[in-house]
Amino acid sequence: MNENLLAQKDKTSIPVWLLAPSDLKELPGKFPKEYSSWVTSCDFKAASGECLIVRNAKGDAAAVLLGKGADQSQEGGDARRAMGVGKLARNLPAGNYHLENCPEGSEDLAALSWLLGGYKFDRYLSGDKKKPTNNPTLAAPAGVHFDEVQNIAKCVFQTRDLINTPTNDLGPDELEQAFRSIGDRFKTKTSVTKGDDLLTENFPMIHAVGRASASAPRLLDMLWGNPGDPKITLVGKGVCFDTGGLNIKPGLSMATMKKDMGGAANVMGLAAMIMSAKLPVRLRVLVPAVENSIAGNAFRPGDILPSRKGISVEIGNTDAEGRLILADALAFADEQSPDYLIDMATLTGAARVALGPELPPFYTHNDDFAADLSKAGMRLNDPVWRMPLWSPYGQMLSSKIADINHISTGGFAGSITAALFLQKFVEKSDTWAHFDIFASVATEKPWALPGGEAQAIRTLFDVFSQKFAA
Repeated sequence: MNENLLAQKDKTSIPVWLLAPSDLKELPGKFPKEYSSWVTSCDFKAASGECLIVRNAKGDAAAVLLGKGADQSQEGGDARRAMGVGKLARNLPAGNYHLENCPEGSEDLAALSWLLGGYKFDRYLSGDKKKPTNNPTLAAPAGVHFDEVQNIAKCVFQTRDLINTPTNDLGPDELEQAFRSIGDRFKTKTSVTKGDDLLTENFPMIHAVGRASASAPRLLDMLWGNPGDPKITLVGKGVCFDTGGLNIKPGLSMATMKKDMGGAANVMGLAAMIMSAKLPVRLRVLVPAVENSIAGNAFRPGDILPSRKGISVEIGNTDAEGRLILADALAFADEQSPDYLIDMATLTGAARVALGPELPPFYTHNDDFAADLSKAGMRLNDPVWRMPLWSPYGQMLSSKIADINHISTGGFAGSITAALFLQKFVEKSDTWAHFDIFASVATEKPWALPGGEAQAIRTLFDVFSQKFAA
């Protein structure tokens, strides 16, 4: 982690002003005349993300202006503007900076965005190809919850690193190592069910999906906290690479499939946030870790698989493998009747068609929990959008020769029918929520470069922190 955040303001730090176009008329009263002339001569309009370094007579930076864009009334606009600070962490020259007019209530977001914006994944670069690091530092705004912001950033970086690492260095073996490393850090009880032991322990669909890989399929299990505290169970899809199986993906679609373990990376990041904060909960984390490969023993379209729940599942397409491994893991989790059962997965392209890459859909029957998630997501610039568990669409999963088909018979409502399939394997938990995430940034944002991304876990952590304050 790039420690580019200071604990307090330096006497020589350079002020950063966050300005909307309407603020420009006030510049003459806040800056020397020559600074205002500089702004005018540079045609600075305070457009969203527009940055201008104002220099003194010696040519040294005297101030930085960052455009917030025109005032926006839409929900979440304030949070997005505060997170605009992140781009400065990778674009300003070396030096110490402070936010001169950080909006009240946005201190944590501004500080977090600075940290997140400075993230670089350069593990595989060498020599001149490594990007130079300016390492500007920002004084933490007054009132910022410094330790919490640092911890959240570290957990987001952990999530990004896992997603960005290619499968040759992050297959099921390495994902298990990363999982155990988190367990060691927080002194959890960690266990792994691997290979044919999955059949013995009744996880037949996890075994079927991963058996064709040279790296054996497995279920990773982590337990932490006081047994008497409220139970939260997190389940993450850990498909370390997805060829599509025998329904093989086109090359362009396969090229990004190292990120198909994004659900696992995100629940591991959320777990680290919860444990770092010492929330008084009984936390369980389950990650079915597999590689969906092609070999003579690969599962096939038309196969009928048994499941832990006892539901027989007809395979409509081997490229819809994520919901199969999640189903066995969810059934196991549900047997313990957790108060909250959360699953996260890069599950369907239909979710991206419906809501795009930046707005993950989620599904739950708990209206209060859904409202809390939606509000927190907008406030934190970590948005989520509730979608309906529309039960009439369940008929699209019908099978003539098994209890259920794992994909729909048509091309409609793909994210909803995937959620309805998973719902079949949950019945005892008080609150279940399914998140169909993208786990990636498609185009550069102030707080993130393109690549792996934490989605919805800052929102979930905030909601759980409010419910279960330490």
